[in-house]
Amino acid sequence: MLPSQCLCTNLRRAARGVSRHYDGALDGFGINVAQYSLLCNLQRLDQPSISELAEAMGLDRSTLGRNLRVLEGEGLVALTEGEDMRNRIVKLTDTGAQRLAAALPAWEAAQQRLIDRLGAEKRETLLRLLDELA
Repeated sequence: MLPSQCLCTNLRRAARGVSRHYDGALDGFGINVAQYSLLCNLQRLDQPSISELAEAMGLDRSTLGRNLRVLEGEGLVALTEGEDMRNRIVKLTDTGAQRLAAALPAWEAAQQRLIDRLGAEKRETLLRLLDELA
């Protein structure tokens, strides 16, 4: 890799490496890191609207919509009409919750491997720095 002082280049390179790490951990569960994150956020928010979920994840509605269609096609999420016809509610299906629960130990193991690699102090520093940039 070519060295660079560009923060954007280095953050994107690191993000791709970390994504590959977690995607490897999720092999065999039929979901990737982006889908796992979406399912986790959906579980935490408990039937949010598409707008609420998009805001919580920092995604635009069209990107989220494309991701949701894939998960809906696999039976992991369901979209229903909200109180307002313009707003749809996203629900985690039983199949989605089971897939998430099955993948959790692999996710946690991947998380621990990165923590072990960084050490607790660097992890906390990294989280603070990323929070500042978000």
